[in-house]
Amino acid sequence: MTEQLLLDPNRKPSAEGVQRAADKVREILPQTPLLPLTVDGKTIWCKAECLQPIGAFKIRGGWHRLTDLSTEQRQSGVVAFSSGNHAQGVAWAAQRLGVRATIIMPADAPLAKLENTKKLGAEVITYDRLADSREQLAAELAGESGAVVVPSFDDPWIIEGQGSTGVEIREQMIAQAGTPPDHLVACCGGGGLATGILLVNPEADITVVEPEGWDDMKRSLEGGSIVPVQDNPPPTECDALQTLLVSPLTFDVLKARKANALAVTKAEVHHAMRVAFERLRLVVEPGGAVALAAILSGKATATDRTVITISGGNVDPERFAAIIGA
Repeated sequence: MTEQLLLDPNRKPSAEGVQRAADKVREILPQTPLLPLTVDGKTIWCKAECLQPIGAFKIRGGWHRLTDLSTEQRQSGVVAFSSGNHAQGVAWAAQRLGVRATIIMPADAPLAKLENTKKLGAEVITYDRLADSREQLAAELAGESGAVVVPSFDDPWIIEGQGSTGVEIREQMIAQAGTPPDHLVACCGGGGLATGILLVNPEADITVVEPEGWDDMKRSLEGGSIVPVQDNPPPTECDALQTLLVSPLTFDVLKARKANALAVTKAEVHHAMRVAFERLRLVVEPGGAVALAAILSGKATATDRTVITISGGNVDPERFAAIIGA
């Protein structure tokens, strides 16, 4: 891959790019575990990305994107927008690389995510999720400072970085089960994680899972073209998956691979969080539990080669305790 192509912001994510991201991630982070879980007599495999240093898979895309910045771009800094997990991934990478980071976060983001992003050295600017455009705010800040905008999913580097999860899944499944996965069930906001892992698992079917009322990827795939979240979407605890509009970069890959998509309820998510805690000893945030919720509810069908993503564990302690104790 030529340097010119690497620096092209309009390029498409590729399997080669995912492997390059995985090689970079491997140098700084150990693999997260792939944990077996028996459900209705079948063993599914749970990729525990909630055990990353920032508590979510977003550390992968942040590291891949920022390590590919030029010297001049690093000096100008970065601007990102996120409800919290991408924010922490970018902030973590920026801190390690000595890059100034400004993160635009919704005012109603979980306190743990807001505070953790600040602790990583980023400047946090809050906005009203339903009244303001985070993309516009980021563009204005970048225009003023010359910083590079780092989107949460609509970016080839971010997709490739998240896809490094899929490289690990493939290696671990072959090592632990003797075969690559044939079914991937992924938590979905903008679709960056699902798209990335698909690029390096060409044999696998894919099911993407969203919270009810925020299932724009589901409706887009069913209709054959991108549609936004419907007006007045309901409140959801899955803050990490509140994407108002997906992008062609992710949608086109998922559509081409005939991705299945479904939505889960609040009750199903809470049940999945409890199961993850009781049987896997994992702390999982609501948005990180939707793939497991899809399997446990029977909405997604499991094979003995099914891998699900447990994508994040950044939940306020009081809220987690209330859900687990219910």
